[in-house]
Amino acid sequence: MTKITSNSYEKIYEIVRQIPEGRVSSYGLIARYIGERFSARVIGYAMNHAHNREDVPAHRVVNRNGLLTGKHHFNPSTLMQQLLENEGIEIINDKVVNFKDIVWDPNESH
Repeated sequence: MTKITSNSYEKIYEIVRQIPEGRVSSYGLIARYIGERFSARVIGYAMNHAHNREDVPAHRVVNRNGLLTGKHHFNPSTLMQQLLENEGIEIINDKVVNFKDIVWDPNESH
């Protein structure tokens, strides 16, 4: 497995910064793009460390089904949903309503 370093996190953050406003991506899509045997879990760890960094839109990263699984790392826990809704993304029961229509796949964008 690839050793996780602060440089690894910066590589992940660089991709997350490219997610357009009003769109979301998933941990798995980002992991697949970065490669180097990064798992979706590693992307999640990076997002857990970035939730309070204004330069990284961690709120735009959800699970493969569009669920806001990282919301408990935001303070308050409703902040992730609020930030997404402020960008015009509809959330019901902690899930992006039209996930397949607004998902941003870095593998197709580069």
